[in-house]
Amino acid sequence: MASASHRRSLRKRRALAVSAAAVVAAGAGAGVLAMNANAEAVDLYHQALPAKDGWAASGTGTTGGAKADSAHTFTVSTRAQLVKALGSASDATPRIIKIKGTIDANTDDSGKKLTCADYASGTGYSLAAYLKAYDPATWGKKAPSGPQENARAAAQAKQGKNIVFKVPANTTLMGVPGTGAGIKGGSLQVKGVDNVIVRNLTLSATEDCFPQWDPTDGSSGEWNSAYDSVTLRGATHVWIDHNTFSDAPFFDSAEKSYFGRKYQIHDGAVDITNGSDLVTVERNQFTNHDKTMLIGSSDTDSTGKLRVTLHHNVWKGIVQRAPLARIGQIHLYNNVYDTTTLNGYAPKYSIDSRAKAQVVAEHNHWILPAGGKAAKLLSGDGTGSVVGSGNLVNGTQTDLVAAYNAANSKKIKTTVNWTPSLTAGLQTSAKNLPTELASTTGAGVLS
Repeated sequence: MASASHRRSLRKRRALAVSAAAVVAAGAGAGVLAMNANAEAVDLYHQALPAKDGWAASGTGTTGGAKADSAHTFTVSTRAQLVKALGSASDATPRIIKIKGTIDANTDDSGKKLTCADYASGTGYSLAAYLKAYDPATWGKKAPSGPQENARAAAQAKQGKNIVFKVPANTTLMGVPGTGAGIKGGSLQVKGVDNVIVRNLTLSATEDCFPQWDPTDGSSGEWNSAYDSVTLRGATHVWIDHNTFSDAPFFDSAEKSYFGRKYQIHDGAVDITNGSDLVTVERNQFTNHDKTMLIGSSDTDSTGKLRVTLHHNVWKGIVQRAPLARIGQIHLYNNVYDTTTLNGYAPKYSIDSRAKAQVVAEHNHWILPAGGKAAKLLSGDGTGSVVGSGNLVNGTQTDLVAAYNAANSKKIKTTVNWTPSLTAGLQTSAKNLPTELASTTGAGVLS
């Protein structure tokens, strides 16, 4: 008969084996619970992006704050604590910031709730005055200028100073598991820095109190807002993993209309612009949003950059830009696109390839409601490319580009000038992805 110590050792080994197996089943590319050679749990706060896991693994890879010492490891639960932990955007000292619970960005340093009226106070702005000043019936089609536009910009700047969090290089921002971690109403700005990780956060309700009217945007004009939940501008080596992005609790369907257009207070969920490069976005949930992800700020953004990998993400209740890609080399694999209308968000298209973008989309799974058409899952300007195989629509392999090109005069090109090699975790069948990703993506999964 085995000794008591031997039986305890055997039980421990079996338990660790079960845990390790669960990791593999849940998708260890990003690590629900990473194990080392001794079968001990790895601290998720110090975890680096795995090798070959998308474009962010290129070159030096992405380690975030893995080298942070104890003096630069913070646990925060208020806006003021988060600002202090982030420090100066120019301080590249490695740091780990653990976010516990939900931080409301629209609060002051004492924790008092701030409203749009607080930001407008002292600027001279009022929506009623703005609408009167720039009514197209009297103002015409020229861009707003003058006292009320200046007041709007000043009020917007006050809000931005409060809700925009500038993330320095070599930083890991991660939600503490089990605490409902997230940032409500805030915008993480990763600008001109390298090596940043954002994990396990619910990023919701990023709202601009002071949208700008642009009568020259489109044929009828548009209201445009200023803040993305996460914005990358000239950033490199960024890993965005296991987060949930949503407009909740206020959806676009509840917005009022002025000048015949929706008063849009939401901008992007994750925008990757201004020459950003080497980015991996994986195992996130994007939901209840319109203009979700912009890659490339314009048709003249930085050639040779904007290399982005999107894999094992769930897009549900997304109107458009999943993503809109310009110029760069974009790899999309093993994503799920549920194009069913949700909370009034009715999808227009999923992927837009324009400005000579080189998109490889493979082994993704689209869920199309009754009456939906595969021809409307893509969009383009006639210069962008989309290639790839193994894409399913309601379980059936479908050539999305052929479907689109058969119905549109501006054809999507069918060749690219690169071949993806950073493909960790690539599954060559998309059949079971809707079931698998339902429980392995978004905030709250990591533990």
